[in-house]
Parts: sequence; structure tokens; C-alpha cells
Amino acid sequence: MKREINSTVYILASRKNGTLYTGVTSDLVKRLYEHRNGLIDGFTSDYGVKRLVWFETHDAMDSAIVREKRIKKWNRQWKIELIEAENPEWDDLALAFGFEPLPALSRERAGDGFPLSRE
Repeated sequence: MKREINSTVYILASRKNGTLYTGVTSDLVKRLYEHRNGLIDGFTSDYGVKRLVWFETHDAMDSAIVREKRIKKWNRQWKIELIEAENPEWDDLALAFGFEPLPALSRERAGDGFPLSRE
């Protein structure tokens, strides 16, 4: 019997129209926890990209990976249109999974090309 995996492609943002990150996971809630708590070193923690603004589930991981790779190749405007088609206000969709609201960041720390310091 094939094990069922809840494969999800997702987009995180630092804020509305801020820095974007596209990823794929078999456990969205766990991955959100890791991003929101800085447990994943790299781009998302460097630029404060933690707000879930778009996601879609797939029946199989291979189709989710194909979709993620396609979206990553898209230009920024196409990604913004994808987000705004379902989430025009860029609400943090992670709240529906029981996460607390993220604290507001100053513009300098909001993912506008300024890496967050790791002090």
C-alpha cells in the first residue's frame, strides 16, 4: 500500500509585496513552524520571509516538485498575480493552522534586500 503524503507547494513573503520564497514540503505545518522560528538557515531566515501567502496541495510529491520548480522560474509579477488571485490582502494564511500573528517588522527588517543580522 502506498503511503499518503500531503505534498504542498507554498509561497512565503516578508510582507505584502516584499521578498518571496517558494518551497515544497510533505508537512506544511512543520515547515511553517521551522520557518517562523528561524530553524532553517539560509534565505528565509536571512530575509525574514515567514508569512504564508499562498499554497496548494498535491496528491503526489513528484507533481508538487514539478509545480514548485515551474513557479520558481516565473517572473515576480506572475507570482504576485498567483498570490493575489486567492489572497489579495496578502493575509498570513498560517493563522488558519493555529499559528500566532507575526510581529510587525520595520521596513529595514522587512525583507527589502537587507539581510537580518544573526546576533
